[in-house]
Amino acid sequence: MACYPARFQLVLAANPCPCAPPNPVDCVCSAQARLRYRGKLSGPLVDRVDLRVALHPVSAGAFVPEAGEHSAAVRQRVTAARLAAQDRWRPHGIRTNAEVDGPLLRRNFRLPKATMEPLRTALERGVITMRGADRCLRVAWTLADLAGRTSPALSDVTTAFSFRQAGGVS
Repeated sequence: MACYPARFQLVLAANPCPCAPPNPVDCVCSAQARLRYRGKLSGPLVDRVDLRVALHPVSAGAFVPEAGEHSAAVRQRVTAARLAAQDRWRPHGIRTNAEVDGPLLRRNFRLPKATMEPLRTALERGVITMRGADRCLRVAWTLADLAGRTSPALSDVTTAFSFRQAGGVS
């Protein structure tokens, strides 16, 4: 048996419906057709996608430069976040939040009950799977690292959960 390294980042894109209009309000598909179309994506595959982002149509305003964080500042923040994650996970032989397995997160890095409440509720209601909850926790740790915090806050968990729900498929 051979074991090959396979560290990669997978980016998927999908239209919300079969007709795929440039502007979603122009969709002519029935609700049933949209559901059937989304159902073509395997649930177990979608469950392994950490971030789901719905994109909005590009408008003429996209050509106007927006005030925001400069790339250099973002790079600094990301570098600091990656270093924080490396320091935290080094004793476990891990380099990034994405590599941490669920049991380690849930047992050794347990968050306060109030912080975990959104995920617990979602699990009880069947909105997400345990794998999905673990993936939310990894994203929450990344959000905390990006904000310079040593542990995720309730806002990090809810933001991570909202990223998971944005694509319309749990």
